[in-house]
Amino acid sequence: MFELIINAALFIFLGITFFTHVLEAPVPIKVQKNPYALQPDMWPKAIIILLLVCIAVNIYKIIKKNKGKENFTLKAFFATVPGFFKSKMFLGMLILVVVSFILEPLGFMVTCILLLFFYGLLLGERKILRLALCSVAIALVLYIVFSGLLSVSLPRGTVPFLRSFALFLESLI
Repeated sequence: MFELIINAALFIFLGITFFTHVLEAPVPIKVQKNPYALQPDMWPKAIIILLLVCIAVNIYKIIKKNKGKENFTLKAFFATVPGFFKSKMFLGMLILVVVSFILEPLGFMVTCILLLFFYGLLLGERKILRLALCSVAIALVLYIVFSGLLSVSLPRGTVPFLRSFALFLESLI
């Protein structure tokens, strides 16, 4: 039932997004004058339509598979909700929400290290030193790949000493 509710919520959200989609990026004049050129909003709308079709098919399969089962009711769903808030999945989602809020002030490096460390704890790693070293190593590799090789500008942070650290890392790359 939980899967059906999530799929229905995604379907509604994507439907609203499709019909209220406003593209704020300026359209180049060359594209505006060419009747055969795809407008910039075509790909997002096409992807949303494909997602809506896939979600509709998934909703149909969920209903067909679970029709008539006693645990496929709202009463059974609400009985499982307290267990969800104690699950590792919820804790993982909570970690990602916190990370999304601290990314800008703390910067990519610190946020990535914290994310990897706490997710490792969540997944069951108990060797704290090894987990900390792996978190730092993976964050450094990700930083080098995205910032150095792909030239992606990663958040440096607004906290002065963390921003200085990010600038120092950029100078090394």
